Amino acid sequence: MIFIAVKFTVLVAERDNWLSALEDFTVATRSEPGNVFFEWSYSVENPNQFVLLEAFADATAGEAHVKSDHFTAAIGTMSDMVAEVPEIINVEVPGEGWSRMAEVTPRKR
Repeated sequence: MIFIAVKFTVLVAERDNWLSALEDFTVATRSEPGNVFFEWSYSVENPNQFVLLEAFADATAGEAHVKSDHFTAAIGTMSDMVAEVPEIINVEVPGEGWSRMAEVTPRKR
């Protein structure tokens, strides 16, 4: 599985527009056959920084993603809205998605 984490620091004026501006991209990516997950969050320390966690089944699915029309369109949109070059981690990891954390279990009440 290809796992990708990206930090996007957006222009202050674009903070409230970011998710809606990328909604079509998000929906289209989640519909890709090789997409495992595609999840947006934002930093609690920097409210102008969005964090994207995404995964693709394999390198072929990841390549299809970056060659898609919706990816190309989103790059243009993001480039108009970011305050700096995004930071990225892109690694291949074993597995097919999220695993359960063994150390934390809900307590019985």
